[in-house]
Amino acid sequence: MQKPANSSIKWLIAGLLFAILWPSASTATKAGLTVAQPLVIAIVRFALAAAIMLFVAHIVKGYRLPLATEWKQIAIYGLLNISIYLGCYVVAMQTVTAGIGSLAIATNPVFISFLSVFFLKHKMQWPLLLSLIICSLGVICASWPLFGNASVTVGGLLLLLFSMLCYSTAAIYFSSKNWNGLSLLTINGWQTFLGGLFLLPLALWFYQPDQNHFDKTFWISVSWLAIPVSIIAVQIWLWLLSINPVRAGLWLFLCPLFGFIIAACFMGDKINYYTIAGIVLVLLGLLLSKINIKKREIFFD
Repeated sequence: MQKPANSSIKWLIAGLLFAILWPSASTATKAGLTVAQPLVIAIVRFALAAAIMLFVAHIVKGYRLPLATEWKQIAIYGLLNISIYLGCYVVAMQTVTAGIGSLAIATNPVFISFLSVFFLKHKMQWPLLLSLIICSLGVICASWPLFGNASVTVGGLLLLLFSMLCYSTAAIYFSSKNWNGLSLLTINGWQTFLGGLFLLPLALWFYQPDQNHFDKTFWISVSWLAIPVSIIAVQIWLWLLSINPVRAGLWLFLCPLFGFIIAACFMGDKINYYTIAGIVLVLLGLLLSKINIKKREIFFD
């Protein structure tokens, strides 16, 4: 009788921890942007996260290195998922608030489902199309009062949207490839390393010494993005999926809420009626994207 209780507590703690850590990336990014250029933050974050993951994967665990074909797949995945997605994301966050950033991240499952219609030949169903529209309206609604004081710009939102599309494309690419049992930690470590490497020339080109201050704020921001977000949150998510992929999807619904709470506490983001309406719309959109009209049920994958 003790094991089920312990398992439930472990599941609850892990789920809540993921729902808090995952959307905290937006707030950590905004904090870092007060003292450094976006691509500098990204490069240091990727280097730190990759070093830790590769040390654990190959030195501690002794996992094998990727083979020839796997290197190519990892390089493409890293280009999409790290260089383009996170590179565009951190640049977009210069003109988007932390709360809006976390709300946009929460819509990723909808974009993945939508793009799978084109790349994986999945059938388009009306709940998916409607969910995409509703999620987009939710982000716009939450952003609406922020356009006036330039806390959010149209350009920033469009770049954020583009980054979400790149992330979704990367996720579909990853799921469509055969990895021959290669460790997920190995894949994540090398794709993070290569993605950062591809981004390095651009970061060096735009580097301005006077705009970067490697102080306490910088290192707290980068360390938080590298360890709790890039490593711990991802590993927790993979564990949740391995235990119960149906129930794991439910934790995604808490991410927008925690994202705005964290942004309000640490960055002073205002929560108003527009914010609440935007969160509700995004949650409704996420729920609609999980409706299977053939089986007449809601599923979480």
